[in-house]
Amino acid sequence: MAGQPPTFRFVDLFAGLGGFHVALRGLGGEGVFAAEWESGLNALYETNFGTAPWSDVNELNTDEVIAEHVPDHEVLTAGFPCQPFSKSGKQQGFEHTVQGHLFFKVHDILRVKRPGRFILENVPNILSHARGKTKATIIKMLVDLGYEVDIRRLSPHQFGIPQVRERAYFVGALISEGGLAGFEWPDESKEETTIASALDPEAPPVREVPQRTQDAIDMWRDFLLRAPKDVKLPSFPIWSMEFRASYPYEEMTPPRAWSQRRPGKLDEFTGSFGLPLDGLSIAGQKLLIPSHSRRDGDVEFPGWKRAFIRQNRAFYSDNRTWIDPWLDEWRPWEFASSFQKFEWNAQGGVRDIDEYVVQVRASGVRVKRPTTAPALIAMTPTQVPILGAKISGTGTRRYMTPSECARLQSLGGITLPASDVAAYKALGNAVNAKVVRKIAEPLLKALTSRETPSDITRPENTDAREAA
Repeated sequence: MAGQPPTFRFVDLFAGLGGFHVALRGLGGEGVFAAEWESGLNALYETNFGTAPWSDVNELNTDEVIAEHVPDHEVLTAGFPCQPFSKSGKQQGFEHTVQGHLFFKVHDILRVKRPGRFILENVPNILSHARGKTKATIIKMLVDLGYEVDIRRLSPHQFGIPQVRERAYFVGALISEGGLAGFEWPDESKEETTIASALDPEAPPVREVPQRTQDAIDMWRDFLLRAPKDVKLPSFPIWSMEFRASYPYEEMTPPRAWSQRRPGKLDEFTGSFGLPLDGLSIAGQKLLIPSHSRRDGDVEFPGWKRAFIRQNRAFYSDNRTWIDPWLDEWRPWEFASSFQKFEWNAQGGVRDIDEYVVQVRASGVRVKRPTTAPALIAMTPTQVPILGAKISGTGTRRYMTPSECARLQSLGGITLPASDVAAYKALGNAVNAKVVRKIAEPLLKALTSRETPSDITRPENTDAREAA
């Protein structure tokens, strides 16, 4: 749409790498305001889009300041911080003293500036956070401003993008302007793609896969090769520390024995990999019990944990003739705990890790088919997807490069942070531009003929904020 006048104006809050900007600019929009507190991304946003972002949204602290500094616009977008609502964090939600309250800044700008449309994005756990109270509070606050609101969980893989990364999207439109009449969520794509579409075999590796990670991948590759072909590999996570273990996990559990100050109750049992617990102090026993079974206060194990322990021990019992030699050769107890766990998400596929994509997470070594990449996450580079030697294009295992990860986020072509660590983190936090565009197209149809933003105002409503 180069050379054409913009058909609508938008603001991009918590902008990051600018996924919302890429999407809406591609639909003919003009970005008139952005906010991004991280200084490196703030400067990079101006490089990519020519707009110098506001730094700290908390400084938009009065209606007068908002009215003065945030231009009129038709569309508000915000990927407000997800950490307070993520399963990987403490899930403090609105109580998070730094980030949890930032949705209220979005609310303030909507209340003062009255854009006709909005698109908000967050982790899917926000929909069930606090037993649904967080979602209910958000919806009430938006409805009280006069918006009709709808929510959908969507992932890039539903639109022909080879990445599984589910996110919750909130869309809204002023009821006084027709609300969401005519809006429909985008249909899923029938297009079949693989991560090969995002790969550049000529790209030099940005960092080497650590030797210990290579060793762990080799260990699990050997596990797959040793498994008899007629043995179905588990669909549940493999916890190798439960192989040879016998400690109790039903009515009696290690934490329960310790809470009663009776470590002797565990003397007849074994801990991780069959290590004996006899005669050890509580501190000594804790060192030999798997981390998932020794957490303070975890006296009675939840059903899912009991099921995983039971399934792993049964799998070992049925297959010990080939698992025991594997244990004795590889000694997985000498690896970090994340390497001791394995998730095989390629049922029915060739049992060779180098044919797949690997991701090392706290939950274990996860193997996925090359049709889709694991979700990019804003963590350490060690959790970036690793391409198996047979699909990497180089004949060796390697991490996906930042430019390849950018393609997975539909952000190919923009300038990324110079540091690979910063680039991976930013991409893990980014919104997928193609998914946003798919949502925005039907939402923004009515704006193509609009020339000025709504001048409708409503009384301020603070009840929902106080209730939150």
